[in-house]
Amino acid sequence: MTRVRIDLFASLDGYTPTGQTPENPMGEDWGRLTAAWAATRTFHERVFGDTSGTGTTGIDDSYAAAHFEGVGAEIMGAAMFGLHSFPDDPDWKGWWGDQPPFGYPVYVLTHTAPRPSIPMQGGTTFHFRSTAIEDVLAEAIEAAGGLDVRVGGGVSTARDFLRAGLVDHLHVMIAPILLGRGNRLWDDLRGLELTHKVTTEVAESGTIHVTFTR
Repeated sequence: MTRVRIDLFASLDGYTPTGQTPENPMGEDWGRLTAAWAATRTFHERVFGDTSGTGTTGIDDSYAAAHFEGVGAEIMGAAMFGLHSFPDDPDWKGWWGDQPPFGYPVYVLTHTAPRPSIPMQGGTTFHFRSTAIEDVLAEAIEAAGGLDVRVGGGVSTARDFLRAGLVDHLHVMIAPILLGRGNRLWDDLRGLELTHKVTTEVAESGTIHVTFTR
């Protein structure tokens, strides 16, 4: 059965980064927030194509491996694709390089749709949609062919799906840092623990892995 999944990063004080620029597309504090994730062996293999065995193992790596398993389609916001930085560039194909680390259909939510789909190396095709999130999710579920649909972010897109009650599994990697600025993750999500089972696990890096499962 297809599940709707989200993986997010947050600081101890509940923030995700702001300050995205073309030079720093994920925000000013992204490196600090995701250091443990980016250090894992799975991240090195799946994102950098490094099969030398470089990278950490353990709890962080087990969650990183689960992140890539069983996904058949993805939904992301326009900012995560990079449309806000290059809205008028017809040749812009996103932040993800010539071979994005997906390998399945990716649906980009944007008010600039309709736009032509972009097939990429490795099996990824970016599709652009401006319809209601429920309609895009239905299309993604069909495209996933029985596998899961991941809502990849950014945080505003993830929160839209959470507030709409559409998420079956939420995994938040809480880094042991205090940002004191950024986007608030938990606002308007009161009672999520009443509809989802909550588990926590602390990794060797100090990262707290919190999961909400319907």
